[in-house]
Amino acid sequence: MKTVKIVGVPEHFNLPWHLAMEESAFEDRGIRLDWTDVPEGTGKMAQMLQDGETDLSIILTEGIVKSISQGNPSKIVQTFVASPLLWGIHVAAQSTRNSIQDLKEDKVAISRMGSGSHLMAYINAQNQGWDTDELQFEIINNLDGAIENLTSGSNAYFMWEHFTTKPLVDNGTFKRVGDCPTPWPCFVIAANNQFLETKAGLVPHILEVINTYTSEFKQIPSIDRTLANRYEQQLEDIQEWLSNTNWGQEQMKIEILNAVQQRLHDLDLIETVKPPETFLWP
Repeated sequence: MKTVKIVGVPEHFNLPWHLAMEESAFEDRGIRLDWTDVPEGTGKMAQMLQDGETDLSIILTEGIVKSISQGNPSKIVQTFVASPLLWGIHVAAQSTRNSIQDLKEDKVAISRMGSGSHLMAYINAQNQGWDTDELQFEIINNLDGAIENLTSGSNAYFMWEHFTTKPLVDNGTFKRVGDCPTPWPCFVIAANNQFLETKAGLVPHILEVINTYTSEFKQIPSIDRTLANRYEQQLEDIQEWLSNTNWGQEQMKIEILNAVQQRLHDLDLIETVKPPETFLWP
C-alpha cells in the first residue's frame, strides 16, 4: 500500500474525495490517501507543496499558478472544478456599506499573501476600475479569523466562497455586498515535483478514481441532502451551488493557463508569462 499525502479546504467541493476514500476506492488500487483539511486555504497549501509537506493539493487555480511562477517546485496535473468560483464580498453585518463601490478605500481581510482571498481582491478591484496599487491588506488566517476581524470593528471587507459563508450571512454575522466570480476554472489538482519524480505511476490511478466519482457525483441519490447535512448548509443553497458547479476530468487547457498568467501579469502579481511546461504535467 502506497501512502499519498493530500490537502484541501474543508468545503463541499471536496466531498467526492471523501466519498471515494470512505468507499476504499483508492485502497483498491493499492493507494492510501492521507487527507488533511487546510482551513487557511490556498496560500497555506501552496507553501505545503513547496516545503514537501504534502504530495497533492486541491488548490485554487490562480494561487498555484502564481506560486509555481515564483518558483514553487510543483505542477498542475488536472483541472478539478471546471466552473468558476463565486466569491462573496462581505462586511460586518452592522456596517453601513451596502455595495462593492462603498469598499474602494477600505482594507481587505485575507487569509494570507498569495491566497485566493488576496489574489481575487485584485481581480475585483480591477473589475471595479480601482487603482490596485492602493489595496491594503490585513492577514486573518482563516474564516474564524475573518469573523473576529470584521465583527471587532476593523472596517475591512472579506472575500470567501459564497456558499461557505452563506450561513454567516443568514445568521447576521456578515453582510454580503456583492459577488465576484473567478474568470477561469477554479480548482486544480497540483502535485509536488518530488512526488511526480518518484511516484508518477500513482497519478493516473488517483485521477481515474476521482474522475469516476466526479463524473457521477450529481447522479448520487440525495447528494444534495448529504452535502447540506455534512457542510451545515441550507438545502436550497446546496441545490443552487450544485446547479452551477461542474467538475473537470482533463488537464487544464493551455489557453486558460495563459489567460490566468496574463491577468496576474497585468496586475503585477507575477513577473513574466512562462511556457506551459513550467506549470503543466506531464
